[in-house]
Amino acid sequence: MTSKFEPAVDPAPVPVRKRRVPLWLWIAGPLAVLGFFGWEWVVSSRQVATDNAYVKAERILVAPQVAGRVVEVAVGQNQAVRKGDLLFRIDPQPLEIALAQNEAQLARMANSATASRARVSGAGASIQASRETLAWAERDLARMQELAAQQLVSRKMLDDARHAVAEARTSLADAIAAQAEAEATLSGDVHTATEDLPEYRAALAMVAQARLDLEHAEVRAPVDGVVGTHDLQVGEFLAVGQTAMPLVATSTVWIEANFKETELTRMQVGQPAVVELDSYPGVKWRAHVASIAPASGAEFSVLPAQNATGNWVKIVQRIPVRLEIDGADRPDPPLMRAGMSAEVTVELRDPADGAVESPAGTAAGMH
Repeated sequence: MTSKFEPAVDPAPVPVRKRRVPLWLWIAGPLAVLGFFGWEWVVSSRQVATDNAYVKAERILVAPQVAGRVVEVAVGQNQAVRKGDLLFRIDPQPLEIALAQNEAQLARMANSATASRARVSGAGASIQASRETLAWAERDLARMQELAAQQLVSRKMLDDARHAVAEARTSLADAIAAQAEAEATLSGDVHTATEDLPEYRAALAMVAQARLDLEHAEVRAPVDGVVGTHDLQVGEFLAVGQTAMPLVATSTVWIEANFKETELTRMQVGQPAVVELDSYPGVKWRAHVASIAPASGAEFSVLPAQNATGNWVKIVQRIPVRLEIDGADRPDPPLMRAGMSAEVTVELRDPADGAVESPAGTAAGMH
């Protein structure tokens, strides 16, 4: 009889048969890895890409050309403006007064020219009269000398005749000098037109400058764009050239991509490129390489690196590359704003192999 406390016997373990990896997998795996890296090498040899790229636009610092107090601010921050739109106005009253003064000076110069012509005419009459007086005095002196030789007149009468001749000669000289002085104010010729006189031209230039200053009292947008951040207020006094507000132009937008110096070996002007903005995933802009900077960004810094020191560490430099926008892959592309981050891919091929599209569609990516 078997005891109920007899231990149970475990069944013998069944040996597990190991599964062998198929031979084709051992071959396909390395080939796939080699193919992947080979494809990457081929692609990298045909194009270069960087995410160190940004949208750029012309940034204008608007400043007045005349000094004065601001009486009107016509635009606010981030407001779109067209070329010629009023931005702000400077008090025109002092400029109007200056214009009136210069116009009065111009009229005075015209009157002065008329008076000089009258003096020339009067001096001519005086010269004629002085010459006749001198001729009469000389004839009288000759008669007195003949009579004095015959002792028919006194010595005093002879001296009076000589004195009359001297006075007539002095009067003639004064008349000639007066005529020359009057002609000098007319550029030496009485027939010179008033508009050709130097003094008149100077006064006319001052009037033109005063009118120009009055026009500059109204500061208008030089290009189409968007007004940036500003705090210009009515009542502020602005000096000539003092920055009043920034204006970012919308008519000219480009991409500045900073490629590594090792990526510029085969890059040329005219090569096509594709641009994607971080703000608009999925939207691509066609572009082309417009120019390559002559130096790295570090060379244009205020304090360039001093690599001749003992603490030198080699760092791959980046060279700015300008890309002009040709167009977008959709008819209504979103607005490109200056400063946006972008990803740029440049096809490293001879520009003659594939025609780069005309920049006629540049505006497609800016509106």
